[in-house]
Amino acid sequence: MRVVVAMSGGVDSSVAAALMVEAGHEVVGLTMKLRDTTPDERAGRSASCCSPDDLRDARGVCDALGIAHYVVDYRDTFRAAVIEPFAAAYLAGRTPNPCVLCNDHVKFAPLLARAEALGAERLITGHYARVEAAPGGGWALRAGVDPAKDQSYFLFGLDQAALARVRFPLGGMSKDDVRAEARRLGLPTWDKEDSEDICFVPDGDYARVVEQVAGAAPAPGPIVHADGRALGEHGGVHRFTVGQRKGLGVATGERLYVLSVDGPTRTVTVGPRDDLRAAGLRASRWRWIAGQGPASARGRLRIRYRHAGADGDVQVRGDAAAVRFDVPQVAVAPGQAVVLYGGDRVLGGGWIDEAVPPREDAPEEVGVGRG
Repeated sequence: MRVVVAMSGGVDSSVAAALMVEAGHEVVGLTMKLRDTTPDERAGRSASCCSPDDLRDARGVCDALGIAHYVVDYRDTFRAAVIEPFAAAYLAGRTPNPCVLCNDHVKFAPLLARAEALGAERLITGHYARVEAAPGGGWALRAGVDPAKDQSYFLFGLDQAALARVRFPLGGMSKDDVRAEARRLGLPTWDKEDSEDICFVPDGDYARVVEQVAGAAPAPGPIVHADGRALGEHGGVHRFTVGQRKGLGVATGERLYVLSVDGPTRTVTVGPRDDLRAAGLRASRWRWIAGQGPASARGRLRIRYRHAGADGDVQVRGDAAAVRFDVPQVAVAPGQAVVLYGGDRVLGGGWIDEAVPPREDAPEEVGVGRG
């Protein structure tokens, strides 16, 4: 079978490619060029995902495996589909998730099209997730067996057509297993460190990236306490996200957290941690992995990548969803994804629009829509 492997230059995609070669498949490696090299990278002062070193490492692995390697230029697509929406979300007071956007709009659809053009039957990536035949037909997306590396949260946007052609050979392995395989297979990337940063924010300075994309520093605005007190002024809403505690720039003698960020009024509201609790949330652009789903469902819900998950109920009307948690959750951030699991199976997900605060006297508050 001819397969295309998305080669990032890291140990995960290297092992995925090597396992395909070992299994006897005809393998083609594709590396996506997603961004320009930064001045620090050119000077050798920093490196992150998708850096020039990664491109060289991907080519080196392909040479070692004796497979073809191509670099495809998706810089314009990446900027339009990921970087610009990332900046716009922060300026609107939301907390974006660029990795989900990248998977939805940059990695899978273009690479699947490229794989088809190359006559490949499968697209292989190094994600820690699993694709299996679903009971009753179709395909199921399941979490990777290593909870510390599971990436299924980022993949809830994959539809049945994509799942039919995508495979994740590392989904049943731990990171230690992957490194051991890389060493066994003699891959030059076996001891390469993982990159934890967002690829286009290698130093973690989100605010600087937003300002560069916007072309100017966003306007300042007020910081107010939940009780109505004016506490100070901030340098731009792009510097804050729901749940943030450090770097608020105000001192009141109490521990404060960001409760909400209002982009249009440029208002940042802070308060005690208890005020971060949410009984539920409202989400939009909901989609089911199976293509269609029930009007209501129950399962475990993750509201950010490292969230352990919380049991709750989901009501869906069209592409709008309302979630009620069994136990209130802290720091539900608009702009993040909410993903529903049944056991280790991803059932569906959407994008958080707003948190719903707990009110014992309003059990119907998490209804779909505003009426």
